[in-house]
Amino acid sequence: MKISKLSESLCFDGRQLRYRHFSESLQCDMHFSVFLPPQAKKHPVPVLYWLSGLTCTDENFVLKAGAQQYAARYGIALVVPDTSPRGQQVPDDPQGAWDFGHGAGFYLNATEKPWSDYYKMYDYITYELPVLVGLQFPLDLSRQAISGHSMGGHGALVIGLRNTQRYRSISAFAPICSVVHCSLGQKALKGYLGLDQKTWSLYDACSLIEHYTEAPLPIRIDQGGVDEYLVDQLKPELFIQACQVKHYPLAYHLWPGYGHGYFFIASFIQEHIRFHALHLEATPHAERYYAKTN
Repeated sequence: MKISKLSESLCFDGRQLRYRHFSESLQCDMHFSVFLPPQAKKHPVPVLYWLSGLTCTDENFVLKAGAQQYAARYGIALVVPDTSPRGQQVPDDPQGAWDFGHGAGFYLNATEKPWSDYYKMYDYITYELPVLVGLQFPLDLSRQAISGHSMGGHGALVIGLRNTQRYRSISAFAPICSVVHCSLGQKALKGYLGLDQKTWSLYDACSLIEHYTEAPLPIRIDQGGVDEYLVDQLKPELFIQACQVKHYPLAYHLWPGYGHGYFFIASFIQEHIRFHALHLEATPHAERYYAKTN
């Protein structure tokens, strides 16, 4: 698997990297970012995958969340993919809308033409990308976790709940908790999967909880109280109710006054990194890591 390095920066004595590669799942060139903490210089480290929201690329989280300092402290690698296939050959929303097509892959495997030729983000995140980064970087793939925001929070919940053997913990900021019950999700499901709603439940976090039979993975959700999408699109109350019915343990935090964007994420990303560090068995170091100077 060939990858091309696009950039590298020293960050909290770790390395912030960005790459391009051709994806077999998506049939196009894809970008992804990786933060390797300083501990990766000595031994393989656990990995946290971050799935971003609508209209984002791999760079939004890297540049805005401030996660690297906490990942460096706990010795956790951050792997951040793009949110959809891209390129001139990849179909986009015919009306040029922001909530479908490029930047809006919804982390599913499309079955409807022409989307099914490219939009297989579920396979890309679950299978192709972990193999790729596992071959290229000093990562301990026996210790993986997944997180995300908004559409990416939906993706983290769905992928984590469907692949409990792959991940040790799941977290999300302001996730779309039930794609079948919001207009953004319904548009994506109809476009990518067609009108047969039996297939929709495979990508709905609430439906997955309702039919969950395995030992529960730890889940943390943080939600801003004045999020403009809270009532119409995110619907965390449906996920909370589903967890209560199944007696599924959920750490849910509602933060009054906080909105939907990266100011909210940056405010609480430390708690999420610490949450995953506990379940990844990552131990904080007493010393601070800085670049060595002559």
